[in-house]
Amino acid sequence: MKDIKGTTNVCCLIGNPVAHSISPLIHNTLAQLRGDDLVYVPFKVEENRVEEAVKGAYALNVLGMNVTVPHKQHVLQALVETDSIAQAIGAVNTLVRTTKDGISGYKGYNTDILGLERELEDVGVSLKDKEIVLLGAGGAARAIAFLCVQKGASQVVILNRTISKANSIAVAVNQYFNQSIVKAMDIKDYDKMALNDYIAIQTTSVGLHPNNDDVIICDDQFYKNAAAGVDIIYNPSTTKFMKLMHKHGKPAYNGLKMLLYQGIAAYELWLNCTITKEMADKVYDVMEKNCFAAFRNEDK
Repeated sequence: MKDIKGTTNVCCLIGNPVAHSISPLIHNTLAQLRGDDLVYVPFKVEENRVEEAVKGAYALNVLGMNVTVPHKQHVLQALVETDSIAQAIGAVNTLVRTTKDGISGYKGYNTDILGLERELEDVGVSLKDKEIVLLGAGGAARAIAFLCVQKGASQVVILNRTISKANSIAVAVNQYFNQSIVKAMDIKDYDKMALNDYIAIQTTSVGLHPNNDDVIICDDQFYKNAAAGVDIIYNPSTTKFMKLMHKHGKPAYNGLKMLLYQGIAAYELWLNCTITKEMADKVYDVMEKNCFAAFRNEDK
């Protein structure tokens, strides 16, 4: 058991719900491996009390915070500063203590995009000069669309049932980068895409446990035309989307490493440190052991 002292730094997660979050596992394992005097705890915060919670955390000398659904947008109002790309995305998930223009508080970052970026680097998938297909147009898709253009993708197509949501993302990203790389399409028209060897990134909750056999596109041709696939879901560890990729000999990855690396990016911001690949791999092993064992128990 960790020895909590008067010098122990506190970091936390706010969201609703937070009971099943594995962020405490990530950060407390990192602290243990590095020997940092730090403890990480989750706090359930109601939607109408986000600003109050952030100000209270600063007053209590909380070193750093993570923010999860449904507060990633609302929390922007409680910050004294926001990282430029996080501001453009319109969502933050990591808060770091700062002072700007004499006002003290937290600065917001979006480490979700850093998480996916590092996962792709880890598995050897490059976005540069690649065609990308995003399935879904929620908050995750918005952040990932920014990442894809930032990393030099040649084209990004967002497929969604409500095309206005996909188009809203396309307009925001294209305006931010002053390019015309992102376009929106109705998901029912996926077979009209003039793309091949694309990277397909599944950003919706379709296929999330317990609906393990659900998939947003079931047409084999979609997976034959892809070069690789990433599903941001990590429960189940192999989604139906991934199985269809594998069926056609294409590599596919779940979102557990994205979750790992967004946490690592936050930890590095809080402590101004660098987490080594060796240490990241140790944390990932702990996550796999604990998470997938828990998932198996849920199925019994």
